[in-house]
Amino acid sequence: MTPFPSRELAEQLVRKAWTEYGADGAIVDLVEVSAHVSTNRVFRVVFDNASHIVAKISSYGSYFLFAEDHDRLFTSTKLLKGTRWENFLAEVLPSDGHAYTWYDGQYWVAFYTDVERASQLPPILNSEQIKNLAREVADFHRHCSRISRQLPATSNSVKGDAIHLLDQLSHEFAAEHFGLSHDEIEIAKRSTHEFLLHLEKIRFDEWEKIPILVDWNLGNFSIQRNDAGFTLFSRWDYDWFRIDTRMLDFYFLSRVSSETGDRTSFTYSPHTLVEPRFLEFLKEYNSVFALSKRELMFLPWAYRFFILNYVIREGSKFFREEISTKFRKDAARLYLPMLDQFDASALLTAID
Repeated sequence: MTPFPSRELAEQLVRKAWTEYGADGAIVDLVEVSAHVSTNRVFRVVFDNASHIVAKISSYGSYFLFAEDHDRLFTSTKLLKGTRWENFLAEVLPSDGHAYTWYDGQYWVAFYTDVERASQLPPILNSEQIKNLAREVADFHRHCSRISRQLPATSNSVKGDAIHLLDQLSHEFAAEHFGLSHDEIEIAKRSTHEFLLHLEKIRFDEWEKIPILVDWNLGNFSIQRNDAGFTLFSRWDYDWFRIDTRMLDFYFLSRVSSETGDRTSFTYSPHTLVEPRFLEFLKEYNSVFALSKRELMFLPWAYRFFILNYVIREGSKFFREEISTKFRKDAARLYLPMLDQFDASALLTAID
């Protein structure tokens, strides 16, 4: 595994990437703005003309998937031009008509516009704010649906990620690789197998796939207040961007809508999916961009995929080691077993 870059090395990488980018502007300062939770290092790059951009350095996972995702992000942003969402996403800086990414064989860097940040929603939303957020996300999803057929296919998919995880969990050294006990590996393996069987049952390959952002923690986007409430103003975090079913966005939206709200100390329980406050969110979302029964009944499976893929399979990619170890054990001991008794029928009230 590539070591997490030191501050000194990270700054060297940003400077090399910018030099090879070949644009005007001399770097006069690098201000770290990393969240210190994920495995990325993020800097605000300040130039001699007082302008600035954002640089992200990564080393976990695959550079090739990173580059592919950023090119799809770049294309999505271009396709949203002329809509109310044209300035919502921080743009990836381009080179020759594609997203620019820099790679030295170990680390990779991308540059982004430093989007203006407006107001933040409060940690716990009231009923009107929940409905307002639902309408905004629904409209964003609707526009993403309209551009989705113009985007090239991607190399990763829900099914492919799950197949990869099942192979990893079946390896004789899986316990050592994931830092889990034999029993915990068996729980994760069974849950992954059940997930793949369900994808076959519902013909998931035929579902619409759109650009989605997955992680809707309140720290990833800002809003602009107005007399009617607010509009989504800017979004800057793309760690979990993918092109897939919109249902993968809803687990984090259920957390934002919940009674406990958005917190810095994370747990990943599925109970927020059936809280009355989230059902209210779904009803309002449905009034703007209709949901189907099969999509709503997939929400517990979307949650299962989140736990299997982003916590167990790729937890070390997104979280620092001490955090990912705890999350993986909690996933196997607590969250996946909860799904055996999870009743999703209340979700259907959103479209009654």
